[in-house]
Amino acid sequence: MSEAPQATPGYRVVVVGASAGGLHALRTIVAGLPDDFELPVVVVQHRAKESELLCELLQECSGLPVSEVNDKMQIGPGVWVGPPDYHLLFEGDGFFSLSTDDPVRYSRPSIDVMFESAADVYGMDVIGVVLTGANADGARGLRQIADAGGHAVVQDPETAEVRVMPRSAAKAVPEACVLPLEEIAAHLAAIRGRRVPRCRTVSA
Repeated sequence: MSEAPQATPGYRVVVVGASAGGLHALRTIVAGLPDDFELPVVVVQHRAKESELLCELLQECSGLPVSEVNDKMQIGPGVWVGPPDYHLLFEGDGFFSLSTDDPVRYSRPSIDVMFESAADVYGMDVIGVVLTGANADGARGLRQIADAGGHAVVQDPETAEVRVMPRSAAKAVPEACVLPLEEIAAHLAAIRGRRVPRCRTVSA
């Protein structure tokens, strides 16, 4: 297992998974993050190969820079979007990598693959967020993040456009913070740079 070098104590990356209904959820979150949010926010959404507008649609509502990930790109502050038809992975020296390995749960990119890679590299320094979606992708990966000591956040299924994904994640990680969509950004902003106890609540 590769490990990123340890810097200051606290979280070092936020990984976010979404599927059906994810555009509204992602725009809500990035719009709510402060412009000085220093943690990289890495997003994977199930989308068609020809889908090219996600970065532009997120940039419209965010003061943070929004970029699509390229292979071997260095990780830094801002919002990073995994490209369609590639698995997104983390390398221990602070870079992204992309993979064309087989789809997982019929999906490439796979949320589980990204979450598991983040847990392997960053351990307890990861915040994982599962949003709306129509399958169970992300549940296994969020469990691995929590087992590594990271912080798990799940969109309250009652606020999700499609409830299957957040319900599966909440079942797999019963200690996760279960929050209404509109409160997730404030929660992330409040806990950046420090560790919080595990929780299962519907408040920021």
